[in-house]
Amino acid sequence: MRELLVGRRVLTFSDRADIAVGIRAGHTDRQIGVEIGRDHTIVWRERRRNSTKTRGYKPVAADCKAEDRRKRPQVRKIDADLVLMVRVKADLLRSRTPRQIAGRLHLEARDSTVETMIKSPDAQGRTVSHEAIYQWIYAMPKGELAREAILLQSKRTVRKRRKPVGERTGGRIIGMVSIDDRPETAADRRVPGSWEGDLVIGRAGKSAVATLVERSSRFLIMLGLPEGKKATGLADVFIDRVNDLPALMRGSLTWDQGTEMARHAQLTVATDLPVYFAHPHSPWERGSNENTNGLIREYLPKGIEITSHQPYLDAIADELNDRPRATLGYLTPREVFTKLLNDNVATTA
Repeated sequence: MRELLVGRRVLTFSDRADIAVGIRAGHTDRQIGVEIGRDHTIVWRERRRNSTKTRGYKPVAADCKAEDRRKRPQVRKIDADLVLMVRVKADLLRSRTPRQIAGRLHLEARDSTVETMIKSPDAQGRTVSHEAIYQWIYAMPKGELAREAILLQSKRTVRKRRKPVGERTGGRIIGMVSIDDRPETAADRRVPGSWEGDLVIGRAGKSAVATLVERSSRFLIMLGLPEGKKATGLADVFIDRVNDLPALMRGSLTWDQGTEMARHAQLTVATDLPVYFAHPHSPWERGSNENTNGLIREYLPKGIEITSHQPYLDAIADELNDRPRATLGYLTPREVFTKLLNDNVATTA
């Protein structure tokens, strides 16, 4: 229970993770508010604004929605200042670039000996950045741009969309912790709770299932992904499932460098499960997971669309967890996994 906070401090991801845990436990908004140290009306408003009809309240998705809402357009500096707007429009009509316009405005403002350019209205000391000019242009409807005869040298009327982290096909994931920094206990198969994970991809890369394999027992968990490979959806699915695991089985997770794990930091905050990343093109660093994914392909062959129906995926995992394995002395993964849990209970009793 946290001390009640006053003021306008925005909810953090940790708060949202605690709200999700409280919802799953059946707590009321008032009870959750007491746990996170916020008024119950804040919890009610958070659930109302950031829940979905199909998936309910998921902390990573809620955090992303709140972040997007904070980025909503505000009144732009050029629109709010008629003198500045007239000057910028006049210079654009003379085929000057936003960087040239911004640079000249700053020069005129700081050097009184520099006169206003010919055919340019006096800006009266106003300045604006080139980025603000670009954003102002891109925010204008195409019809208005045509009427004002505003045309950039690039001929673009909209800014090329940059995909957010987690949707990019390349690039480095922010905050990655290398497998080289993984504790020695995580590499020791005799220590339970270390997991290896990856995706099994469906037809045309549009569907996928997440697979987790516990290194000591080879116990398999398969997770349906209704949103495909999106990092936000993957993190929320993981948080729900990992929080159901006993603390003993939340030692670490080793993943490859696919950007579907771009939300690893939120996953760790919500579950206390640290995530480590294998080296590129090194599947042997997640050998148990790679071998298990090969077995899964018996049920989900390449070229098919992979379902996100969890009971069906659970049935596949159940069959594989009940197969005796030579590497386990012909015990099944379920038998070894259960024994690990029972031994831990006996030790702590």
